[in-house]
Amino acid sequence: MSELALLGGKPVRTEPFPAYRFIGEEEKAAAIRVLDSGILSRFLGTWHPDFFGGPEVQAFERDWAASAGVRHGVSMNSATSGLYAAVGAVGAGPGDEVIVSPYTMIASATAAIVFNAVPVFADIDPETYTLSAETIEARITSRTKAIIVVHIFGQSADMDPIMALARRHGIRVIEDCAQAPFATYKGRSVGSLGDIGVFSLNYHKHIHTGEGAMCTTDDDELAERLQLIRNHAEAVVEKKGVTNLVNMVGFNFRLGEIEAAIGRAQLRKGPALVQTRRENVRYLEAKLAGIPGLAMPKVGSGGDHVYYVHALDYSEATTGVSRDTFVQAVKAELPPTGLREHEGPLMGAGYVRPLYMAPMFRQMVGYGTKQCPFRCPHYEGTPNYSNGICPNAEAAHFGRVITHEMMRPPMTRRDIDDVAAAFHKVAENLHRLSDRAASKA
Repeated sequence: MSELALLGGKPVRTEPFPAYRFIGEEEKAAAIRVLDSGILSRFLGTWHPDFFGGPEVQAFERDWAASAGVRHGVSMNSATSGLYAAVGAVGAGPGDEVIVSPYTMIASATAAIVFNAVPVFADIDPETYTLSAETIEARITSRTKAIIVVHIFGQSADMDPIMALARRHGIRVIEDCAQAPFATYKGRSVGSLGDIGVFSLNYHKHIHTGEGAMCTTDDDELAERLQLIRNHAEAVVEKKGVTNLVNMVGFNFRLGEIEAAIGRAQLRKGPALVQTRRENVRYLEAKLAGIPGLAMPKVGSGGDHVYYVHALDYSEATTGVSRDTFVQAVKAELPPTGLREHEGPLMGAGYVRPLYMAPMFRQMVGYGTKQCPFRCPHYEGTPNYSNGICPNAEAAHFGRVITHEMMRPPMTRRDIDDVAAAFHKVAENLHRLSDRAASKA
């Protein structure tokens, strides 16, 4: 095969991959419908019929709740806001701990800090990269108030054992479903398995409204608390007759009418878009089968996968070439994707550095100069954010995981053939990469 592009050869492909562009006539019509109505938002931050927002927001919440099989949908302006509201709704506060994953977007952990609770990191399962009941149980203390389970990369954690553990200890469970809309676990939708689910509608998710989110719950009280925290709780509780004032410090986490109308149109497209991802992954994995040192993602027991990213497991021991060098070589063979040209090929070595390595956790500085919540007078624990606390997460990020998005619609079979060709070209020239590494040593 020809010389590797990383070493000066011709790349497999230079034509950009097609953009993930699924805003169409339905969304345009929805936006125009809202503009014609003259109601861009109908939220009022007081106890009033408009406390719950306008007609599109409320219809979107009903539509999403029905699709997830729950009683309540509560929209938010972002999944970060949704996570913050969820932690507040379950009553976490000073002196409490919230168990979180170290291998996720950092908002999953800072959601605890917003209410002055302390994040405690549990390790991930080495095959699915999600939290497990075993890793969670090792972190439970008398201070544990909640668990945030992240359905990372597009598949559900093994939720039955997690829920049994949580119920045994009286702990609330928040599902971070940002990367897993339409995923299921034993026939049930993610977001319906714990106490509260949080879905993202950010621009690079499966479906999106630009920015936005949806929380889901079957619990009437939790739904009310989510609504209050979303919309100036402290100004509403008295007239609404709310007597539980814990965490009733409100924000403005409200979604607009245009975003909600677009979301309703996107929600109808979601299942078909997810099915295309699954079909593309099956096709790509068949093409990649047999490449030494490269294993396809494992799907956990009872779940399915909606492939926010395609996470491959790499073995340097098999190839003799570091994961980072292998990724650099594959990326050199491929082009960027439309609308995201500045990012280069949508592929990475690892996902995110384990969160406890961030300055906030290493220096334990949150609010003010008193190191709250980490060393708050109300907190009786001793946070541990040192290297080695989550060895599976560290091994995954620094040596094993390769993530890429080059399987999303509207990628065609030809596009995927080029992705597979890049992997095979590099795999067939591993000796050249080994020689390169040796010459630099």
